[in-house]
Amino acid sequence: MTTPRSATIATVAGEVGVSVTTVSKVLNGHPDVAPETRARVEASLARHQYRRRTRRRPSGSGQLDLVFHELDSAWAVEIIRGVEAVAATAKAEVVLSQLGGKHRPPAEWLNAVLARRPLGVVFVLSGPTPAQQERLQRQGIPVVVVDTDSATAASVPTVGSNNWDGGLLATRHLLELGHERIAIVSGPEDVLCSRARVAGFRSAHEEAGLEADPELVRYGNFYIDAGYEHGMELLSRQDRPTAIFAGADMQALGVLRAARRLGLDVPRELSVIGYDNLPMSEWIDPPLTTVNQPLRDMSGMAAQMLLDLARGAELASSRIDLVNELVVRASTAPPPA
Repeated sequence: MTTPRSATIATVAGEVGVSVTTVSKVLNGHPDVAPETRARVEASLARHQYRRRTRRRPSGSGQLDLVFHELDSAWAVEIIRGVEAVAATAKAEVVLSQLGGKHRPPAEWLNAVLARRPLGVVFVLSGPTPAQQERLQRQGIPVVVVDTDSATAASVPTVGSNNWDGGLLATRHLLELGHERIAIVSGPEDVLCSRARVAGFRSAHEEAGLEADPELVRYGNFYIDAGYEHGMELLSRQDRPTAIFAGADMQALGVLRAARRLGLDVPRELSVIGYDNLPMSEWIDPPLTTVNQPLRDMSGMAAQMLLDLARGAELASSRIDLVNELVVRASTAPPPA
């Protein structure tokens, strides 16, 4: 073990006034250290820029942690499949966990990971705080994020897709069909990819010389319930939109249900477009026009980056954005005359 300043566990223990065993417990994530003592030890470790020496780990062993902010949709299954494919080739196990909708892991999760010392952690729509990242780095546990939220540090390797361009593609398609009154139901407002899709939506309007109606811009949660609730509100308006861009295929399902409940025919009276191109989207009635986000490629690439980091390799790039494509099916058509 070494650091740029050649600090040792004994150096830190002497500075803080604790035993070497206590410092070792903090490094290894053991819970039986008083919070005040842990804070003092971690502050000393940070001051000395303490790091474990990076060791090349065998690619055919160990565990890879896959952490979701929420794990309850077909979207998550596509992410899992991408990671599993890469992990299986490397003969690594995948450990799944979720944060109950939160975007930052709790202290108890971090302590458990530090105690297990996996090959690394892939975060999905979530990520560590700077302090948590520091603790993981000290243990030699790399982190890669699939897609980003608004607070992900620039220093964290990230794989995503061009969400602004995806929003632009979807909205351009609707505008080219002749729609001028278009609504969007994006994901959570505090998530960067949601805001990027809305920005692309607005840019497409500006490109066409139109102004997006702020009353038709909504933020949901990427799930069916938000699509249904916002769909009911939007489609019950006297000046209802002729098209709705849902920021996820799951939300598009909710919009379609709202349209059916209100007796609106899709696509004759309402066009609906989704995002993600989940396998079910081509089996929906009508088959869903959507933006293909390469979820399996994104998560597989993140897993490979993580395994490379675990072997001590340097990444060619710490930020990768994959290209989205528009998939036109039967849920979009010109607006009613």
